[in-house]
Amino acid sequence: QVQLVESGGGLVQSGGSLELSCAASGIIYSVGVMSWYRQAPGKQRELVVSITSSGSTNYADSIKDRFIVSREDAKKTVYLQMNRLKGEDTAVYYCHVARMATDRGLLYDWWGQGTQVTVSY
Repeated sequence: QVQLVESGGGLVQSGGSLELSCAASGIIYSVGVMSWYRQAPGKQRELVVSITSSGSTNYADSIKDRFIVSREDAKKTVYLQMNRLKGEDTAVYYCHVARMATDRGLLYDWWGQGTQVTVSY
């Protein structure tokens, strides 16, 4: 069974750091674009950052220069290093994979269960 499993969320003070990780589990041959989204209470889900299999990245302006995305294809894992966190970064963070090649064939638009990040003032 293919899953995206996120970890690393929690409570942190303003100005602090957290690292999220998202691992794709199951029989997976390759993973395409991996992204982090977030959804704050009462707001729509928004793209935080995406990273292609070749390492090209696309950051939201609100987190540029504070967050760093990376991926480790051998582990089918994407990371999000979040620095200088602010109260407005409080949200549920979701991992997303646009396409995966698996033993079940190609899978599209796969989401993780989300991990809560809370930044206290």
